[in-house]
Amino acid sequence: MSAISNASATGFDWYKSSYSGDNNSCVESANVPGIVPVRDSKAPTGPALVFSREAWGAFVDSM
Repeated sequence: MSAISNASATGFDWYKSSYSGDNNSCVESANVPGIVPVRDSKAPTGPALVFSREAWGAFVDSM
């Protein structure tokens, strides 16, 4: 796992899960080849954690 210090500076298209509803207390991810960057929707200029697709898939599958 690595990190991006300013997630909004990446130019990525960030999206929230359809399960998030209308509130802004969500995790957002971006569709980037080979990695899955994840950020807090309340802090779009804050850091993002970067996971491998395998690690993110294992996390999602465990839910």
